[in-house]
Amino acid sequence: MIRFTAVLGLSLAVAGCAYEAGEPLDRSVFGNATLSNAAVMSGERDFAIQLATRFAEEVPTTINFAFDSSVLDSEARTILDRQAQWIKQFPEVRFRVFGHTDAVGSNSYNKGLGLRRARAAVAHLVSRGISRNRLEAVVSFGETQPLIPTSDRERRNRRTVTEVSGFLKRHPTVLDGKFAQIIFREYVESAVPRTTLTSERSLRTSLE
Repeated sequence: MIRFTAVLGLSLAVAGCAYEAGEPLDRSVFGNATLSNAAVMSGERDFAIQLATRFAEEVPTTINFAFDSSVLDSEARTILDRQAQWIKQFPEVRFRVFGHTDAVGSNSYNKGLGLRRARAAVAHLVSRGISRNRLEAVVSFGETQPLIPTSDRERRNRRTVTEVSGFLKRHPTVLDGKFAQIIFREYVESAVPRTTLTSERSLRTSLE
């Protein structure tokens, strides 16, 4: 009787978790571990890592700030402009901005300052045409993750860092699982002549 009850309970639980093919997983039922496994099996996580690596290699990911300030200077704005240009190539991808401070001041104050810096960076990216929905979150680590371990003022610790955080789940390409297409799309497009005039001119030159 106990065995029958256990089997019946398990059957009802499985029946209650039935989902149509392609339907997003429910966090309240499956939890983060299952979602993580699904990302690994689909290749999503590997491709997100590839994009994150490329972003870090091709664009400066860090901007710095004056002491006790969240104001963007000209160098920071230039770097964020470059980030925005890169981000526009991948409309299916989400990003996260992390705010940091140096160790001068209290922990609570610096956490707020780091958040203001992250928000300033996000606001600039939005002003350059990046949808706010693609900037997944603004996060402040305050003074807890210094690049240079020191209790003194240190400009390199006063920074924000922009990173790839994942994919937009509702984007058609993502829903189709075409992560490789997202990664390599611009390489394919770069091989296409920009105009027919260019290709005709090249052909005429080769015939001459």
